[in-house]
Amino acid sequence: MYAILETGGKQYKVEPGDVIEVERLDGEVGSRIELDNVLLMATDDGPTFGSPVVSGARVVGEVVEQGKGDKITVFKYKRKVRYRRKTGHRQIVTRLRITEILGDASASGSRKTTRSEQEDGA
Repeated sequence: MYAILETGGKQYKVEPGDVIEVERLDGEVGSRIELDNVLLMATDDGPTFGSPVVSGARVVGEVVEQGKGDKITVFKYKRKVRYRRKTGHRQIVTRLRITEILGDASASGSRKTTRSEQEDGA
């Protein structure tokens, strides 16, 4: 079972037990966070697509760490005028351990695909 969720303007494919690094979410280390912006949920019966989200589905995670991401270098340069600016940036991130994926696969507002649609590539 896996799910595709959206948080911080980015999409992540997650399974129970995964540790993901997302943009900062409020919460202390060890606290539980529920993310309900699930775009797709795949079970043994097949995938369930949301329009735009799967209603009733949510991903539960535990905050492992609050910290900073890798440093990036920002360099501005204009030729012929001796203009150079070098700065750096470190994004504040939250590391989450996905504990479980919850949801009703037969929820309204979502569309379940059939085997024939999957084989046709629709």
